[in-house]
Amino acid sequence: MSMGGGGGGRGTRVSGGDYKAQRKLNESAPKVENLGSRIAELFRPYRVPLAVIIVLVLISAALGIVPPLITQRVFDDGLFPVEGGGPNLPVLGWLVALMIAVFVVSSVLGVVQTYFTTRVGNRVMGDLRVRLFSHLQSMELGFFTRTKTGVIQSRLQNDVGGVANVLTNTVSNVIGNTVTVIAAAVAMILLSWKLTIIAVILMPVLVIAQRRVGQIRARIAGKTQESLSEMTAITQEALSVSGVLLAKTYSRQTAETERYATENQRQISLQVRQAMSGQVFFALVHVFLSAVPAIVYLVSGWLIVRATDQGLESAITAGTIVAFTTIQSRLLFPLMALMRVALDLQTSSALFARIFEYLDLKPSIVDRADALEPSDAPGDAGRIAFEDVVFWYPDSDKNDPPIIDHVSFEVQPGEFVAFVGASGSGKTTIGSLIPRLYDVGAGVVRYGGVDVRDLKQEALMERIGVVSQEPYLFHASIEDNLRYARPDATRGEIEAAARLANIHETIESFADGYDTIVGERGYRLSGGEKQRIAIARVLLKNPRVLVLDEATSALDTVNERIVQHALDDAREGRTTIAIAHRLSTIEQADRIYVVRAGRIVEQGSHAELLAAGGAYAELYAQQT
Repeated sequence: MSMGGGGGGRGTRVSGGDYKAQRKLNESAPKVENLGSRIAELFRPYRVPLAVIIVLVLISAALGIVPPLITQRVFDDGLFPVEGGGPNLPVLGWLVALMIAVFVVSSVLGVVQTYFTTRVGNRVMGDLRVRLFSHLQSMELGFFTRTKTGVIQSRLQNDVGGVANVLTNTVSNVIGNTVTVIAAAVAMILLSWKLTIIAVILMPVLVIAQRRVGQIRARIAGKTQESLSEMTAITQEALSVSGVLLAKTYSRQTAETERYATENQRQISLQVRQAMSGQVFFALVHVFLSAVPAIVYLVSGWLIVRATDQGLESAITAGTIVAFTTIQSRLLFPLMALMRVALDLQTSSALFARIFEYLDLKPSIVDRADALEPSDAPGDAGRIAFEDVVFWYPDSDKNDPPIIDHVSFEVQPGEFVAFVGASGSGKTTIGSLIPRLYDVGAGVVRYGGVDVRDLKQEALMERIGVVSQEPYLFHASIEDNLRYARPDATRGEIEAAARLANIHETIESFADGYDTIVGERGYRLSGGEKQRIAIARVLLKNPRVLVLDEATSALDTVNERIVQHALDDAREGRTTIAIAHRLSTIEQADRIYVVRAGRIVEQGSHAELLAAGGAYAELYAQQT
């Protein structure tokens, strides 16, 4: 909506405060307090399925230790019984059957566990995405005017998508591997405490190394997401219909490609760095895992020889060695998995911090606890008043002249008033303050005699309709675009609004009628057609107040006359505030306000202002 940018050059100036705010929103590693507890809080609504997952994980982890212990009995009681005489087939058969049964049960439990963990993880991720989207919807317009759309999209898509694996698998991995490690450690100690010391002696070193690697990967992950945000922003800007048209008309396709390629190269470099940052660590872990069983064999042989030399029976049997090395893998591989989870959590902490940074943003415009419904009484509905209003855009330097400088006026229900002036005079900003897209710096804006800050925002917006210079249409059918104003509207009501906007016959002339797809931002329609559809949409909304923000300034003379006729019909029975550049469109206004440098310098009817020979007469002379 063109209202968001402010009135021309003065309204669109980027202040130092805006620039600093933008840089803050693009920081790669924002600091967020209590990050761990806030991540855990995301799972609170799913306590019951989480409890099921924990039970399944505990059972699966316990069952994971059973096969190695059965293997020991297979060797010592089934294949090589102490009493000799060859394998004991009955015992061997029962042990093998038990082992197979354990594998079957573990597999079934694994499938069920995967279903629950995937379902919970994806629901948590979905909740987070909707929560972030909803929170962004609540932000004031100023947030979006100073933040790139692509950056916002990246937070919503890339950042939330980047933590999907953590949300989906972390709980089951941490619980399952922790239980497996504990059970494996206990089993190893029961088999041989001496071999257990050999197996775990270097683990503290690996844990320290893992922490350092995680810190490095977290920093790289933050920079990677920042780069993704920039790539998304470039894509959104350059590949939109307007962006492509601009690039073609200025022969900048090569430059846009180079801009994207430069950021893409940075993204490739960061991805490689992120992938390689942990490879040396995991290579050391792999060497450790491979070397420990061999060392266990060597130490086992040494212990057996030592016991034999002393004339003692060794406690280490062939079954013990096989069971120990098998359980050892049940200890070391889960430990490695826990290290990977810890790395993932450290890496994802940067992404979670970026997500929570947006969730922690506080909208500057919110309803008060005792906010009121706007009055629909005949004398109040549609009555607008400005009382000594002063306004600066958010984060602008308050030492600069205000955009709106002590403006006062009143519009009675059903009146048609207009604001005119040069570009940058502040007239569009006046239109932005009426539906409370921004809050005033001083003074009061009233609807129905009540300060708009004391009214419920949604209820206020329901009573105000806006038609801007560049109406926004979705890439959908004409009917869908119209129905956006009132999803429950009947087809008859939609057609009635289209007739009032002088667009029904045009729509019916299309091959698909109201099912015609308008294209990206309505590019398949002419400017006049888009504008009249926007008017029909606002008429379907049926607002008390109609704000026309230079609704015909971008049209040719023929389309201007057609649209102006539709606007004349749309004004019936409504308070209408027109922000106009072409003075011919507001000659019938009950009252015209001339705005210059944020102040109202003249007011009166068209004839009165011409007769006065002041600023309005000068503007009129320039146009005619």
